[in-house]
Amino acid sequence: MSDFKNKNLVVTGGAGFLGSHVVDRLNEKGYTNIHVPVVEEYDLTKYEAITAMLEAYKPVAVIHLAAVVGGIGANRENPGKYFYENIMMGTQLMEECRLFGVEKFVALGTICAYPKHTPVPFREENLWDGYPEETNAPYGLAKKMMLVQSQAYREQYGFNSIYLLPVNLYGPKDNFDPKSSHVIPAIIKKCVDAIKEGNDHITAWGTGKATREFLYVDDCAEAIILALELYNKSEPINIGAGFEISMKDLTELIVKLTGFKGEIKWDTTQPDGQPRRCLDTTKAEKEFGFRAKMGFEEGLKKTIDWYKSNY
Repeated sequence: MSDFKNKNLVVTGGAGFLGSHVVDRLNEKGYTNIHVPVVEEYDLTKYEAITAMLEAYKPVAVIHLAAVVGGIGANRENPGKYFYENIMMGTQLMEECRLFGVEKFVALGTICAYPKHTPVPFREENLWDGYPEETNAPYGLAKKMMLVQSQAYREQYGFNSIYLLPVNLYGPKDNFDPKSSHVIPAIIKKCVDAIKEGNDHITAWGTGKATREFLYVDDCAEAIILALELYNKSEPINIGAGFEISMKDLTELIVKLTGFKGEIKWDTTQPDGQPRRCLDTTKAEKEFGFRAKMGFEEGLKKTIDWYKSNY
């Protein structure tokens, strides 16, 4: 077991949705020297900012969560930006951490790295069996390059980096901006806003037939810390809850939990995205004892309550 509790630890993206939960969990577990670089001070797409950040914080371990990310609409509008900024952050940061002597690098990939037609449940060995779903392929491939880099660096330099593949996350502090949010916060916002404004329907994208798997953000934070402490191989590891739900059933469940009484209209001119998503999560349990704990309906209720209290 790696012990970083009293050593300098950097969490990039630590002020974001997942990162803030990871930082909270690290604090609860007794980590004492956590550093969170903010983009206003350290733009991690720039080499000079990365080296300045490493000099300032002198980390022994780095958890790289910073990403430029969004839902299907945001990915369609920003394929170049999402590819460039994510690949530059990941590639340069890992290289500079290696040169700086960082002992452990935790890279967070994305389920968008999997091929469009991956058999369900997705297994880590399926990662290279085809091209990702087109709307988020630039983002997915940019993040996937960290896996290639991680494995190459372990082979050539003995650099201890690991690569985790989380499914779609949700929970309190999620991004509810309709221009860039993912599906759960987008539907919650539509339902709560429709109740406030007295609207008789909400519009959902696609056909409702696509399926997704969702992981509560605190469960993901726990998985990342377990991997930091216990996992030291470059083989990718799925992080998920191991269940699948259709967009239709998800939307109807959120409608029920928010108390919205109106109609759901499906805009079939909009894409479904990847047809199905569900992970095989056995490797995470075997390698570092991770199993998701939060029940899906309970997690949705907590997310809805947070949105109502904060917006």
